[in-house]
Amino acid sequence: MHLEIPAGEFAGYIFDLDGTLIDSMPVHYLAWDAAMQRAGLKETLSEDLFYALGGVPTRRVADLFAAHYQLTIDTEAVFHEKERLFVEKLAAVRLIEPVVAFARQVAKTHPTAIASGGPRNVVRQSLQCSGLSDLFPIVVSADDVTHGKPAPDMFLLAAQRMGVAPARCLVFEDAEPGMRAAEAAGMQWVRVASRKV
Repeated sequence: MHLEIPAGEFAGYIFDLDGTLIDSMPVHYLAWDAAMQRAGLKETLSEDLFYALGGVPTRRVADLFAAHYQLTIDTEAVFHEKERLFVEKLAAVRLIEPVVAFARQVAKTHPTAIASGGPRNVVRQSLQCSGLSDLFPIVVSADDVTHGKPAPDMFLLAAQRMGVAPARCLVFEDAEPGMRAAEAAGMQWVRVASRKV
């Protein structure tokens, strides 16, 4: 995997987690498929629909899946079931090495942060299990903002906590909502092509 790093001096680096630093999206997909089937879905969850919602907060994803499949669900129950199933499978998740290597390099000299659409406890467990916790002193999750990606709130909060102007931050993202959020925050971004097509 080759990362296209834009030219320029950046003062802070913000990383999405799932599909950017850790190859967790296939595991998230399996957890979502099982959770939605337990909630009444009578077919296999669309992978294209799932990947199109990368970075969107979990509860919102549950509502969007329900609307797409015309299901009435208990959003909180589906949210908790999906996260439980994901955490059970965390050991299967691998690092996306080129991005992790870049993060390790810049973390020596610059502030680094996570901005993830996952709930705080799952984001922290994922960082812990993958051995990345020490790299990211600042963690922004869906629990920290009112509006998740594609709104810019997560990235703006991460920049504020790093003490870096948004225009001087570089974002690493694998999903369209995250890239749109970075642009809305006035930040340049690097696409991480994590999905095996």
